Amino acid sequence: MISAFRNTLAGLVVAAAFAPSAMAQDTKNQGYLVDVNGNVVTSSTTGLCVRTSDWTPARAAAAAACKQCTPDLCPKPKPAAKPAPKPKPEAKPAPKPKPEAKPKPKPKPQFLNVELKIELQGIAFNKTELTEDNKKQLDAFLAKQVKPLARIGAVIITGHTDRIGSDKYNKTLSEKRALGAKDYVVSKGIDQKLIFWEGKGEKQPIPVTKFCENKMKRAQLIECLAPNRRVTMEVVGAKLKPAPKPKPEAKPEAKPKPKPKPKS
Repeated sequence: MISAFRNTLAGLVVAAAFAPSAMAQDTKNQGYLVDVNGNVVTSSTTGLCVRTSDWTPARAAAAAACKQCTPDLCPKPKPAAKPAPKPKPEAKPAPKPKPEAKPKPKPKPQFLNVELKIELQGIAFNKTELTEDNKKQLDAFLAKQVKPLARIGAVIITGHTDRIGSDKYNKTLSEKRALGAKDYVVSKGIDQKLIFWEGKGEKQPIPVTKFCENKMKRAQLIECLAPNRRVTMEVVGAKLKPAPKPKPEAKPEAKPKPKPKPKS
């Protein structure tokens, strides 16, 4: 079989040498025998491309018929070039945050000085304790007037007596009345450090008791002088000044109504 192929190939080569018009070389397929149409001649028995004496693997690889004749030698197609990556857009700098508007400072509270006073009269003769009515009066005074104050500067408590008895005795009795009232006020939540107390005895009588004459019967005189048996309490402090009321908006003036047209 191999010898028959060689004989056939040799015959083709000889035929090409003596019939150049029928078969010739082609620069596109150098190293292969081509016919007059430029097609590579193949063996009728094997189907292989007929090579000439100047065939080389390099020329076979460069031949136009490379895929037909020697596909193993054909240069592999270059991989398609990857498209260049698109440039990333430059990141825009984040806008600077706007500075927060500083809150307007709150106006400082304004205070008004306050002086409060209460007089608890009618303490029992020769006694130091406040009466039940005295306690009710004092409770209302503390709750409604003293406790709502923004601050308390001082509480002054003064004890008093009527004129019956010696000055020394009445002085001591008035001090005990002041101390009893002090203890009661402290029990209601007033700081004892703010409290000042004293006893005046009979030195500051109520003006109306001047009409109580000593020639009265003792029981009648004691009853007449009852307002003098008392405790006074003065409170010095401050309260918040009320905010000014907003001015009312001016109402638009009402347009005058058009005069009615006279009837014809």
